[in-house]
Amino acid sequence: MNRFLREAAGYGAASVCALGVDMGLLWALVHFLGRDPLIAATLSFLAGAVVAYFLSVRLAFKEHRLRDRRAEFAGFIAIGTLGVAVNAGVMGIAVRYFGLHYIIAKCVAAGFTFSCNFVARRQILFSRRSPASEAA
Repeated sequence: MNRFLREAAGYGAASVCALGVDMGLLWALVHFLGRDPLIAATLSFLAGAVVAYFLSVRLAFKEHRLRDRRAEFAGFIAIGTLGVAVNAGVMGIAVRYFGLHYIIAKCVAAGFTFSCNFVARRQILFSRRSPASEAA
């Protein structure tokens, strides 16, 4: 299996686990605590992002552009903030304009967010270092 497919499969597995945390927390925040679904979706998404990072570096990405793992984690979260925007945007459109239940909307949003985050994280954080960055 080529590197891209192997990374996508590992990232997919990490994402499924993170999505479980995300959706479970979303459901609990809305169902038990009565939080607004869009606010709850943002909070649960962030919790899932932490799970996604730790599993992604274990299961998917063997190449690291950055040497400093704290900087890498910060970059991972920064890219995830774009995912929060994608997630909230898709959720908002799906719930407000299409009348979807928030859990169905979350599933739609998850597909968009997965694609955006995988491509961005792979290209920016988890690709081979260039020879110039090796010398630095």
